[in-house]
Amino acid sequence: MRVDVVLRYIGMVMLFIAGFMLLSAGISWLGGMDSSFYPLLLAALLTALLGAFPLIFVEKKEQLSNKEGFCIVVGSWLVACVVGTFPYLIWGGEFTPVNALFESVSGFTTTGATILTDIEALPQGMQFWRIASTWIGGMGVVMFALVILPSMGRSKMTLSNVELSTLAKDNYRYRTQIIVQILLVVYLGLTVLATLSLKLAGMDWFDAVCHGMSASATSGFSTRNAGVA
Repeated sequence: MRVDVVLRYIGMVMLFIAGFMLLSAGISWLGGMDSSFYPLLLAALLTALLGAFPLIFVEKKEQLSNKEGFCIVVGSWLVACVVGTFPYLIWGGEFTPVNALFESVSGFTTTGATILTDIEALPQGMQFWRIASTWIGGMGVVMFALVILPSMGRSKMTLSNVELSTLAKDNYRYRTQIIVQILLVVYLGLTVLATLSLKLAGMDWFDAVCHGMSASATSGFSTRNAGVA
């Protein structure tokens, strides 16, 4: 197995996550540059730097082995959960290393559990990052897997007890790309629909967007202590 190739694709996922950290920093800036702006900006830069190294030093490979594919997908989940702690740890507050890891894993796995006793005490930028992490977990890793799995060489790949098993076959790349596009459109569409519905129900735009993203990811994260209530 080529570890450098695995790290290259994991680096792509890290850059994707860094983009959402940067977006969260932008939300913080628009909201008056609250206390989460610099932690999110620093976390985005650190994550982007770590993700860029494999892309710079490892050449692109068209063919991947089955073992490399599994390591890429599993490694992406693990790395996402680790780098997802960066904004929490840098910001501080209730986020000890254990608490930050718990919150990050809960977000990316769309579990929705939290260690926070007062969610509303978080600045907007940090609240948006919590919601963004669960939204990424709801769709981002699945999209990544759909794009990568069909390109794993010429041998057929068997995934036991995984919903994507029928997609991981030879000559499915074009069809899979269409499926990815459909999933992305549906996911974004549900998020927009939920956001507009919540806005019409009386929420402000920030809460509506956050709850819309959380609902589309089937998570329980909220910007309020009482949730939607």
